[in-house]
Amino acid sequence: MSPDDRGLSGTVTLAQQLIRRRSVTPEDAGCQELLRDLLVPLGFSCEFINREGVTNLWARRGQAQPLVVFAGHTDVVPTGPLEHWEIAPFEGTIKNGMLHGRGAADMKGSIASFMEACDQFIAAHPDHGGSIGLLITSDEEGPAQHGTLAVLDALNARNEQIDMCLVGEPTSTSKIGDVIKVGRRGSLGANLTVRGIQGHIAYPHLAANPIHSAMPALSEIINFEWDSGNNNFQPTSLQLSNFNAGTGATNIIPGAVDIHLNIRFSPMVTEQHLRITVENILDTHQLDYDIQWQLSGQPFETKPGQLINAVSDSIQEITGHHPSQSTSGGTSDGRFISLTGAQVVELGPVNETIHKINEQVSVKDLELLTSCYQKILEKLLL
Repeated sequence: MSPDDRGLSGTVTLAQQLIRRRSVTPEDAGCQELLRDLLVPLGFSCEFINREGVTNLWARRGQAQPLVVFAGHTDVVPTGPLEHWEIAPFEGTIKNGMLHGRGAADMKGSIASFMEACDQFIAAHPDHGGSIGLLITSDEEGPAQHGTLAVLDALNARNEQIDMCLVGEPTSTSKIGDVIKVGRRGSLGANLTVRGIQGHIAYPHLAANPIHSAMPALSEIINFEWDSGNNNFQPTSLQLSNFNAGTGATNIIPGAVDIHLNIRFSPMVTEQHLRITVENILDTHQLDYDIQWQLSGQPFETKPGQLINAVSDSIQEITGHHPSQSTSGGTSDGRFISLTGAQVVELGPVNETIHKINEQVSVKDLELLTSCYQKILEKLLL
C-alpha cells in the first residue's frame, strides 16, 4: 500500500479509493474485494461470508492466540440532497488538508488506517505472535442482521475465538484519541398503538380520543426515573421518536394513535424490567393498546485489562494525550462482538461530521490513527 505519485500516504490513498465506491447500505460496491486484493499478499487468508445479500469479509493472518481483530463497515448512509454538498460525496477530494466524502469519517477512513497499520506492522514484524483478523461488513448502517452477526455465526461454528477487537467507529470529539468507547448502552425500541373510537369532533361523547387517553400514560413513562447511571454509564433514557394519528381531516377524532419509542439503557436495568414497567404503566391507565418490542442490543462494557491498556498507552505515546473512556452515543457492532467474550474497544476519527452533508476527515488525523493502530498491534502481538 505504497503512497501514490502525489505523495499521499497509503492510508489516504486507500481511503480515497474506498470513498469513490458508492457503497450505500447494504451495498459494498466492491470495497471488500479491493481490501481482499491488498490483504492476500500480506499473508491473510480471506473469505466472504455473505448472507441475505449482505457482503462480509473475514480475513485472518496466523493461527495462534491471541486473535486481535479490527472491525469495521464499508457501507455508508445515503448522501441526502446532492446539491447541498460543497464537494461531491463520492470523489474523495482533498481540500485544505481535509478528505471529503461520504464515509470519510464513518468509517472508510478507519478501514484505510487498519489496512495501512497492518501493512507496516507486518513489514516490520513478519513473524509476530498471535493472529490478526479483519471483520468487515456492509450491513452496519442498516438493520445489522446479516453483517457482523453472520461472520460471528460462522466463527462460532468452527470454534474460532476473537480475544480482542478494535472497532473503528468515529469516537474522537475534537482530536484523535481524546475519547475511546469501552462499552455502549443497550437499545430497546417499541411500536405502540393505542386504540380509541373514531368519531365526529362535534360529538366527542360518541367517540373515544386515543391521543387524549394516551397522554397521561406517556407523560408518566417519559418522566419515569429508571436509574441514576454510574461512573461509566449515563442514566437510562426513554424518548418518543414518532407520534402519528388522524386522517388528515380536522373534524375527525382518530381511532388510533401510533407511537414509536426507544430506550437507551445502562447495565443497571434489564430489558425485562423496562418492558414490564412500561406495560404496567399502560395497564394502570386502562388503555386499549398493542405494543411490539425490538431489542437492538444489550449494554456492554469492557473491563480494564490488556486491550484498554494497549489502546490508552498507544494513544498517549503517539498523540501526547491520554484518552477519556466513554460508553455514550449510539449502538455499534461492538454489541455483537462483546457477546463472544472478546474485549472490545472503539477508536476512530473525529465524529463532528458523521452522517452529515459535507462529511470530512483530517488527512493528518488519518495518519495519526494509522500510527495508533500500529502501536496497538505492537503492544498486543510482540
